[in-house]
Amino acid sequence: MFIERRYWPNLLTLYRILAVPLFAYCWSFQTAFYDWVNLGIYALAGLSDYLDGWLARRDKRVSNFGRMLDPISDKIMVMAVLLLMVADKTIYGINLIPAMLILIREVGVSGMREFLSEINIKMPVSKLAKWKTTAQMISLGFLIVHLDQLFGLPIRAIGIVLLWGAAALTLITGYDYLKKAWPHISLDPLKEKPAKKINKKRRKKTA
Repeated sequence: MFIERRYWPNLLTLYRILAVPLFAYCWSFQTAFYDWVNLGIYALAGLSDYLDGWLARRDKRVSNFGRMLDPISDKIMVMAVLLLMVADKTIYGINLIPAMLILIREVGVSGMREFLSEINIKMPVSKLAKWKTTAQMISLGFLIVHLDQLFGLPIRAIGIVLLWGAAALTLITGYDYLKKAWPHISLDPLKEKPAKKINKKRRKKTA
């Protein structure tokens, strides 16, 4: 069945979410073959992150569904891969710090977005935040294959350095979002509006 072109960007965005269970399944085998399979799944996810936005802008069909789902799908993919790497100690020791900073920031910003949406305040994704996501995905890509070296390149070392760089961008963009959200956040407790008093005389007349 042919799918209309206007739906392609949203399908590419959905791929990043649907790919997570498949990635986790392949990760459970812990073999070189499945590492490379996972790298392919992950690379397609990264490519879809670029293509969905490019197609939507080219066809001038940027939907509210796509705008909502795009950052969510990126976070789901990055956070799932990070958790799997921490669980099997692909990332360990002091390198847990950037991993945890990324996870904390992503959850925190999502919480801020949810709060601001309740008071009708928009917080669009910044260009630096998009670069942050790209840095996160590239860094994790180097760590998926569980190799210290490949063709003479220190693959793991490159991945770890990029992970720290991605964490730095994560903190910068997180602070930027917090600064924008802060004027709309009050430390004082919410005050309930007093209930309207019923005019007793009027109530007697109507009784």
